Order: sequence, then C-alpha cells, then structure tokens
Amino acid sequence: MAELVLVTGGSGYIAGWCVAELLKRGYDVRTTVRDPERAKSVTAAVSGVVDPAGRLSFAVADLTADEGWDAALKDVDRVLHVASPLGIAAGNDPDALIAPARDGALRVLRAATAAGVRRVVMTSAANAASPSSYATEGVTDETLWTDPDDPTLIPYRRSKTLAERAAWDFMDGHDGPTELTTVLPGAVFGPVLTTENIGSVGIVARMLSGRMSGIPRIGLEVVDVRDLVDVHIRAMTSPQAGGQRFLATGEFIWMADIARALREELGPEAGRVSTRQVPDFVVRLVARFKDPSLREITPALGRRNRHSTEKARRVLGWQPRPARRTVVDCARSLIAHSAVHA
Repeated sequence: MAELVLVTGGSGYIAGWCVAELLKRGYDVRTTVRDPERAKSVTAAVSGVVDPAGRLSFAVADLTADEGWDAALKDVDRVLHVASPLGIAAGNDPDALIAPARDGALRVLRAATAAGVRRVVMTSAANAASPSSYATEGVTDETLWTDPDDPTLIPYRRSKTLAERAAWDFMDGHDGPTELTTVLPGAVFGPVLTTENIGSVGIVARMLSGRMSGIPRIGLEVVDVRDLVDVHIRAMTSPQAGGQRFLATGEFIWMADIARALREELGPEAGRVSTRQVPDFVVRLVARFKDPSLREITPALGRRNRHSTEKARRVLGWQPRPARRTVVDCARSLIAHSAVHA
C-alpha cells in the first residue's frame, strides 16, 4: 500500500508542485485547503502534469485555526509543511506574518506528533540562516541562525526565523517517533502549474510585461521549484535527514543577468524586458518617497552574502539545475499560460 503524504497549502506555488511530484512518484497525497472550493482548482492544476487517478484527497484546515488539523493528519505517514505567509506584512503590523507562520507550524507539528507521523519536512527560508546584513561578505551554511531580535530585520525574515525556531523548540520537547527536517530555499522560480498563485515568479512576469522599467542591483540565489520539490522529497525519505536543516538556495545570479538571459533566449517575446540598471540611491529614494513596498528590498542592494548547499548535495545527493535555465523555463511557462500582461 502506498504511503500517504500530507502537503499543506495545496493551492500554493511550491505545494502544487509537491503534490504533482509525489503523485508521479507513486505516493497517495492529501493536501490542505482553507476553502473546500479550492480543491477543484488544485486538481485541475496538478492534472496538467500528472493524472491524480483517485490518489489525491483534500482536508480543510487553516494555519490560523486549530480546527481540521487532527483530521488532516489521520493515517498520514509523512508531511511536507510548505504553507506559510509570503511577502510584505500588512501595514506596520509584523504579527501579520509572524503569528500565522509560527503558530501554523506548531499546529501542524502538534497534530503530526499526535498522529505518529514518521517525519515532517518544513519549508523555512535561507533568510533564516543569514547574517542580518546582506552586505556581509562570505558564504554561510546551516549552522548560522538569523538573529530574530535584530531591529533591522524585515517582518518576512523574522517570521521565517521565528517559525523555524519554534518548530525545533517544540521537537526538542517531544520524545515520540516523529522527526523534523527543515529545508531553506532561496528565490523560487521555474514553471507554473496555474496562474492563480505564482508566488515569487511574479518578478519574472513583471519583467516580461515591461512593468519593471529598470533593474535594481540585487542578486538572487535562484532555485528551480522542481529542484526544490526534489530536495523536499529526498529530505522526507533519507534516513540521514532526520533532525537536520538543509539549505536549498541554488545558483546566485544578478537580476541584470536574468534580464539579459530572457532577452537572449526568448527574443521578441522578451522585447519588453528592461536591462537598464537602476542606481542604488534611486531605488532608495523611490522606496522612501514614492513606493513604500520597495523598502523591504533596499537592504539587499549590492548583496554579497551567499549560502552553501554542500550539505544537501553530500547528504541527499541533490543536484539543482543552473539558474539561467530556471528563469528561462519560468518565462516560457508564464508566456504559455498567458500570465504576462502589459
């Protein structure tokens, strides 16, 4: 009998690919949705790459509420806890991201340990294993923890760090059979299954549409969503992975190089992609006086810090694809799904 894996937040970008790949590999999959009506769209998205064939089921559960999680975990063997708030906190309330991320992780873990799940793989972020300043030179690994008390941290970084910390603290007090593993990705790009929730891929969509009239001097550690799913499943099944953190950041690439790759590979289809570099001081001025949404990216201008994925390669045998291939595949998928608008 096939193992049953629970994927949290099935309508999300990463979770959708997790569901699809698990089905491809012969697992039975249950995924959570906040609204039962979302089950249809998740099934439709996944069906574009694999036939669910009666092996996909749904549970209604929300990270912000206790109801539904015990039922969601019933008879489950393993969990991929992928769901989490993403992006900029609403207004000036950092708890808009922090509380759902931290409390949601604890709800999943309480239900998983009560159900005797073998292993929970939780998606954290490389931002939880980074020096406070992106300008710090050097390459860091999983042994580093971001300081959540640093007042300069943006809410998203603080939320991911506190959520992962809370998860490990909870497991430290648990003596049952359930194991925890965390995966810390960088910027997740790659093909889309649907245009309903494209996550960080929206950056590429804005470049293709011409809505990004200039390119900030920001570098990203790009990981392909398909490779990220692969490392999650490896972390879920490898005997050596229990109780471990794994960075899954992918190759570092400047946004200017992403723009050039799109222009070179896609030709006329990338004709609206700007390759004009915007000086750092201009980005800061716009963030301060015209577009407050840019304030959270200004610390990353001229970024120098990198992360090492040696551990995931050595322990899990993980081999991510080049960043250039990922962003081009991402763009082609967006175009095919008509997700690029002027």
